[in-house]
Amino acid sequence: MANKKVVLAYSGGLDTTTIIPWLKENYDYDIIAVCVNVGQGVEELDKLEERALGSGAAKVFVVDVTEEFVTDYIWPTVKSGAIYESEYLLGTSMARPLISKVLVDIAIQEGAEAICHGATGKGNDQVRFELGIKALKPELKIIAPWRLWDIQSRQDAIDYCHSKGIFLPFSAEQSYSRDKNLWHISHEGLEIEDPSFEADYSKILKISSTVENAPDKAEYLTISFEQGVPTAIDGTAYSPVALMEKLNELGGKHAIGTIDLLENRVVGMKSRGIYETPGGTILYKAHEALEHLCLDRETYSFKLTAAQKFADIVYNGQWFSPLRESLSTFFDTTQETVTGDVKLKLYKGNIIMAGATSPYSLYNASLSSFETGELYSHKDAEGFINLYGLPMAVRAWMKKSNEK
Repeated sequence: MANKKVVLAYSGGLDTTTIIPWLKENYDYDIIAVCVNVGQGVEELDKLEERALGSGAAKVFVVDVTEEFVTDYIWPTVKSGAIYESEYLLGTSMARPLISKVLVDIAIQEGAEAICHGATGKGNDQVRFELGIKALKPELKIIAPWRLWDIQSRQDAIDYCHSKGIFLPFSAEQSYSRDKNLWHISHEGLEIEDPSFEADYSKILKISSTVENAPDKAEYLTISFEQGVPTAIDGTAYSPVALMEKLNELGGKHAIGTIDLLENRVVGMKSRGIYETPGGTILYKAHEALEHLCLDRETYSFKLTAAQKFADIVYNGQWFSPLRESLSTFFDTTQETVTGDVKLKLYKGNIIMAGATSPYSLYNASLSSFETGELYSHKDAEGFINLYGLPMAVRAWMKKSNEK
């Protein structure tokens, strides 16, 4: 009889490479290594298939879902305006459900009974991967080696691989824990774990310039949106992936979108991360500016509340929940008039508004001007203020009567 199969979420790094012989030893599975390309770059995919097969995998899939990542995960999140704990633009959080979806699809295609991931028992990703799998095919078994094995360090992993006759170009010298996709790159570990330590961006950053090294001359760009979705830069239409690549290039050049965040993980502890989200930060700023122009006060106010809930849902790994889907439907409705152009100035880490236009603009100069316009009479304000302030006046009268 053929061996049972397990699908392994494979990045090509030391941890997931070590998992391959460990799975063979402890489960006797045929291992199907799956690398999901969400825009992490060719350098991370180099020789990945060769490494997986050389470590004992029976089959390797490299699945490029970068465009799906942008259109079905990034764009809905941009429309929402969701930001976790006021700063984090959900880069890793958005990608995990899509990766889970691909793993489940391959498991069904290959007849695998289990999915294995390399997320640690302390992090958010174990929650995100496993909730995604449970939402899509709950009968699949989930294996999380970091919650099971005795390996405690990078050197332990290297020694284990050597004991299995696997010699790969990994060193025991520690490095930052990083996660990269088309939206962002995160950095954790080493000296960053000390919240009192000032991070050395010149050593850490990978896609962004430091503020000190950013150009001394500002650069302008105009982003065009159609129903909340960015479609063009400076009048030139771009595909979703190409648009993100262009904005990342511009934002990285001008040191846009680097944050140092001490955040609350799903599992209860705090962790510190350095995040680079150059293109995403530009998009959020431009999109927000257009919403200020096109959304009425009550819709915008409620959308802010919904965005906070959306951020928590995505961060917590609940992308495939009914509430997330319902909120996305609400956000889509709010975006029906969020169409227009936003001009921005980029300069040494700053994004400065330089104008916005929309055929659906709710700004009316006749109403807003200090000069009297035909649509508004200054005299009308008196009655409005009397009614609006009535509860305050009633309370004051009550207090005065009780003082007698």
